[in-house]
Formats: sequence, structure tokens, C-alpha cells
Amino acid sequence: MQKNRLSIVIPVYNEGENIRQALEAIAHSVQGDYQLYIVYDMPEDTTLPVLDIVEKELDICVSRVQNHYGRGVLNAIKTGMECAGTEYVVVTMADLSDPPEVINTMVETADREGADIVCASRYMRGGRQIGGPWLKGLMSRCAGWSLYLIAGLPTHDPTNSFKLYRKDFLTKVPIESTGGFELGIELVIKAWKRGYKIAEVPTCWYDRTGGESNFQLRKWLPKYLHWYFAAFCKKV
Repeated sequence: MQKNRLSIVIPVYNEGENIRQALEAIAHSVQGDYQLYIVYDMPEDTTLPVLDIVEKELDICVSRVQNHYGRGVLNAIKTGMECAGTEYVVVTMADLSDPPEVINTMVETADREGADIVCASRYMRGGRQIGGPWLKGLMSRCAGWSLYLIAGLPTHDPTNSFKLYRKDFLTKVPIESTGGFELGIELVIKAWKRGYKIAEVPTCWYDRTGGESNFQLRKWLPKYLHWYFAAFCKKV
């Protein structure tokens, strides 16, 4: 991987229990040069004191970025995407639910296939989901398979937040999401409808073991459904 081609964006909210393991795993697994962006909501976030220690121990450079759109994971991801200035931007979580070694495959796939988005897929052959609320998992799997089989969307797992984006794509396609993690499906639907190249690679998703999840199914479900049905429209 050439220098300065990849940014890894990690939104955090009191991830003091997880950030050490996450950064250690990334440092040991991701090949080549990359820039890490830790995006936080408030100076009191418990992630930051631990981050100061881990950065010195691992001898890595981490860019700390305060969310400038207002609190929440959606705004943190948007902030990180805008700050990243590299060819590729990967969004992943601090709880190690996403295996960092998959990032290498995502970059290789983007290079080989000229993809604008590479989706890490739990539901394609070779992918798995371990743990997590059963209802959330069932709904996500059904949404993915129905969009793949009926609508023709070129990924089995559009709802997963673990994705690689080409920066050029991000600068051209506006984000309309207002809730949270539905940003992932929004960008996939828009990319597909506008003729951008989408690829996918298998991943294994693990439920978090430390901290608390910020996923709010009841609050965000209508926003997911909006983009789900948008896949069946002519234009988005």
C-alpha cells in the first residue's frame, strides 16, 4: 500500500474500555501506511486519556477530531469522512466488532476492481455474525438478501457500517441521513443508483464485549426503511 492512501475513521463515545485493544489490533493487522482519526463528541470522553497512553506505547500517530456537527455517531462519522484526505476512507468501530485485518482485503479489492465502495459483508459466502440482538440481526439479514435478490443491489449487506469509501465519491455525494448508522445503506443505495462501482468482501462481525452499544433500533428503524424502499425507486 502506498503512503497516505488510507484513512481509518473511528467514532467513539466513552470507549475507554475498548480503544486500547482496538488500536493494538489495527497496528498489528493493517498493512502499509494509514492515518487514524478518532472522532469524539466531548472533551470529557473517557476514550481520550487512554488514547494518550496507548499512542505512546504503540508509537502511532492518531488524529483526535472533535465532532463539529453535534453529538451522535452519524455526525462523528461525517466529521471523520470530511477530515480524511486520503484516497480511501474506512469506517470501523472501537469495539472490535469489525476484524481490522479485513481492511487489507477491502483496499486490495478497491484497487483490483476500481470500486468506489467496498462493503464488508456478514451475509455473503464466507461471512458470519456472532452474537448481538437476534431481532436486529434477522432484520438486517432479511433486508440485505431481499435487496440483493429482488432489487439487484450488488452487496448482501448494505446495512453494515464497516465499509471502505473512495474519497472522491464522498466529496460528490451528499449525506442526507439524520439518525445514525443508516448512513451506510444510504451511501450504498446512492452509489448504486448513480452508477458507482460497489464490491464486497466477507467479514465476521462480533458483538461487543466492553462498553455499551449506541445502536437504537426503535429510533432508527424508520430511517433504515426510508433507504430500503429508496432502492426500488428509479432515482435517489
